[in-house]
Amino acid sequence: MQLRATTRVSLTALLGTPVTDAQGTLRGKLKDIAVATGADAGRVAGLVLKTRSGLAIVPSEEVMETPAGTLELRTSGALVPLKDQGSYLYLQQDLIDRQIIDVHGRKVVRVNDVDLEWLGRGAAHLLRVAEVEVGLRGAVRRIFKGLLPRATLETFSRRFAANGIPWQFVDVIEVDPARRVKLRIEHERLNEIHPSDLAEILEDLPPAEREAVFIALDEEVAAEALEEADPKLQKALLEKLDDEKIADIVEEMDPAAAADLLAELSEEQSDAILEEMEPEERQEVEELLEFDEDSAAGAMTSEFVAVAYEATVAQAVLALKNFDGDPESVTEIYLLSERRVLRGSVSLARVVMAQPETRLSVLAESRVLSCSFDRRQNELAEIFDKYNLHSLPVLDNIGRMVGVVHADHVISFLRERL
Repeated sequence: MQLRATTRVSLTALLGTPVTDAQGTLRGKLKDIAVATGADAGRVAGLVLKTRSGLAIVPSEEVMETPAGTLELRTSGALVPLKDQGSYLYLQQDLIDRQIIDVHGRKVVRVNDVDLEWLGRGAAHLLRVAEVEVGLRGAVRRIFKGLLPRATLETFSRRFAANGIPWQFVDVIEVDPARRVKLRIEHERLNEIHPSDLAEILEDLPPAEREAVFIALDEEVAAEALEEADPKLQKALLEKLDDEKIADIVEEMDPAAAADLLAELSEEQSDAILEEMEPEERQEVEELLEFDEDSAAGAMTSEFVAVAYEATVAQAVLALKNFDGDPESVTEIYLLSERRVLRGSVSLARVVMAQPETRLSVLAESRVLSCSFDRRQNELAEIFDKYNLHSLPVLDNIGRMVGVVHADHVISFLRERL
């Protein structure tokens, strides 16, 4: 039988389609479609048939579409009973009406239908997933299926705009009967999403799916997303994790953000997490926990780049390379005396344009704005606004530099007040 050129068909239209053998004998009706995951994501591995003897699965290459719209088996052999295949994703069972992550659009959506493509005879497999439908078109197909002839329904559904997501931009989360949760499609792409978008995605997911995504993230990415989440979501994300796992994530956070997070937890849980942290990271966070949350010390981070007042540009570059904090937060290099008293600062732009042997004291701003550790956050906001600052050094009561407040923290403070 000659197969048509590449054509597209919806899962809704295919489900319930009679399946016959080459002699025209009815072998069953299409119940579901099994799709491969992992490296073969999107390849239709088999078609699940409902037969008189129960469910059976047929390899996709053994099934053809007829001009009449029915399905025909290439052979008349015995059907293989369906067994649990952990590597398969069943489109009807596991995907329809489920929430998925649109990696490209950076949002959570609900699946209303799935569009598949019939390929030419020479292809490695004859049916593949093209995209998932998350708009009205898919919903209309399902609502009116059985009430309208297939051709009429397809024509009617096309009155509604398509809203599909290509399969390569989909991350599917599946919950099995035992309530274990896992991602069923490669999830490395989640690590490429901006932390703010990732925090919004996590907030939109139900608890079980949220836990699955968060656990699947790299610790560094999980830490960045946690920093962007509000306190209520932070608690929800950490709820099912043990103290050791939480400590691994908290160690990757900015110390100020980590201190804010632990301050929201019970004293017992906070102490348990600190106990699991590495000594250096634990000390930084414990020092910040001692400060008033509404003060500059409570808003600052202890991670900043500082060198001696007599240092050269080459030494500053080395300090930047050895910096363990977030490199994107660095806008200036601070010059300190032997007693860590702030003597000046140099913008990164000046460092980049200067010769390696140039002394930073020559490039430094003679007057550097700073604030005391007990300055209130509303006063900080006024300083940042007045001088259009990116960051502000924080000094202790004898003038030693102990941290830096960044503009993003001030912005977050102001948003909370709105």
